[in-house]
Amino acid sequence: MADFGLPQARRRLVLIASRGFGVALPAYRKPIGWYDAIAHLIPMMTDSQLLPKQQQAVEQFLTANEPTPLLLERVGGRNGLKYEPGHLPCNTILRSHFTDHKGCNRSKFADIWLPDGTVKSLSVEGAAILQGFPSWYEFPKETATAGSIIGYSVPPSFAAQLFTHIQKQLSGAFL
Repeated sequence: MADFGLPQARRRLVLIASRGFGVALPAYRKPIGWYDAIAHLIPMMTDSQLLPKQQQAVEQFLTANEPTPLLLERVGGRNGLKYEPGHLPCNTILRSHFTDHKGCNRSKFADIWLPDGTVKSLSVEGAAILQGFPSWYEFPKETATAGSIIGYSVPPSFAAQLFTHIQKQLSGAFL
């Protein structure tokens, strides 16, 4: 998705079938980091505190790197805690980040650590922008429901790019 202007590291397979003429993907765009995509929202996000494993991840990162904003998941997977520096696309946002093992709302699913020591809780709005939703999109108030919409979606901005690009190609093919 980073190749199409989304601050997301998720790779997706896009299969386009056509009969009699070629249809291509939209042009490559320069990837942007997750921080640039949501920096304007961070001051309004709720203050947070890092969990012990998140703090360890920050300390480990800082031993080999210059301070930079970090997006840290609160949920560890099989490969441990995931984090991304601000200049890189973020990890995939999954529905499971928004709910606990019983399917109940998880009030905090990712934190943002800033070099000045500030820690913010990633908001649903921030996660939605990272997933490619427009800022005007209204989500349900329940975090688990909003997380299902965000986590299960094909990024809307990518779908719009793809549809518009294919529509232009098809209209030119029939002239």
